[in-house]
Amino acid sequence: MVNKGTKLLKLYPPIEARKSGFLRVSDLHEVYWEESGNPNGLPVIGVHGGPGGGSSPEMRRFFDPTVYRIILMDQRGCGKSTPHSELTDNTTWHLVEDMEAVREHLGIDKWVLFGGSWGSTLSLSYAVTHTERVIGLILRGIFLLTESEVRWFYQEGASRLFPDAHDRYVAPIPEAERGDLLSAFHKRLTGTDKAERRAAAKAWTCWEGETITIQGPTSRPKRFEEDDFADAFARIECHYFVNKGFFKKDGWLLDQAAAKLGDIPGTIVHGRYDVVTPLSSAWALKKAWSNADLHIVGAAGHSSLEPGIVDKLIRATRDFGRRFRAD
Repeated sequence: MVNKGTKLLKLYPPIEARKSGFLRVSDLHEVYWEESGNPNGLPVIGVHGGPGGGSSPEMRRFFDPTVYRIILMDQRGCGKSTPHSELTDNTTWHLVEDMEAVREHLGIDKWVLFGGSWGSTLSLSYAVTHTERVIGLILRGIFLLTESEVRWFYQEGASRLFPDAHDRYVAPIPEAERGDLLSAFHKRLTGTDKAERRAAAKAWTCWEGETITIQGPTSRPKRFEEDDFADAFARIECHYFVNKGFFKKDGWLLDQAAAKLGDIPGTIVHGRYDVVTPLSSAWALKKAWSNADLHIVGAAGHSSLEPGIVDKLIRATRDFGRRFRAD
């Protein structure tokens, strides 16, 4: 716990990737990967959100580059990975095996997983599948991809806290179809009408962009307005949510975490006023995972870049660096 009056920690200075490349993971898909920091440091993979969000240079800055060997990977269909916005052979389990392929390609035995929002979902999915390859997890904005979480944000719930932004979100959908917004958006995002697809993608993406911080719509990140980003982000997210995360049943990921993560150390950071992924999911995960510490940040929402969230994540990476680098 940070004492009152303690100065909040900030991101490390910007750094460039030392090397990068593309790894072919199927006949159709190539994923982009990059490496920065200390080549002999503690390996960590930053797992980006979305799905469909792509990695960003800011993700490198949560780690001391003298301590960590920092790996980033753009998941299928987004960021620099190709083909862009592609939904074919794009599931949670394809992404888990892509992470494993990158690990093997880079000659890493075990690594730390660092992910927020959908990045927490994918990190947990990888950890329960390849438990022996995980040193520990640092997770933010827990999202278990349950039906209740998806309904809260994309149908009704968050709409009551951000009615102004919600009106903009539903604008491309006729009133007669608003009883099932997920299906209505999916029809447009996978349809052949380019203008309709673009409008739906922008509305979907800006809804999240306007609700991710405690400041609300005025702090929407600029990239959420870019056509290419919005198209991949909206299409891939909607594809995953319509398919219920490609999990065997609702609540499967939490059950697996409870069964398999007992010996793996974890740190969970979650904003008290996170509207995108409510705190209840982080609370449930903490109760199921005895070896994880939960830090609730009072004056914060969902974004990884809110000051209190940054502070807790930096403290977590410092702690992991001290605990595990020697190993």
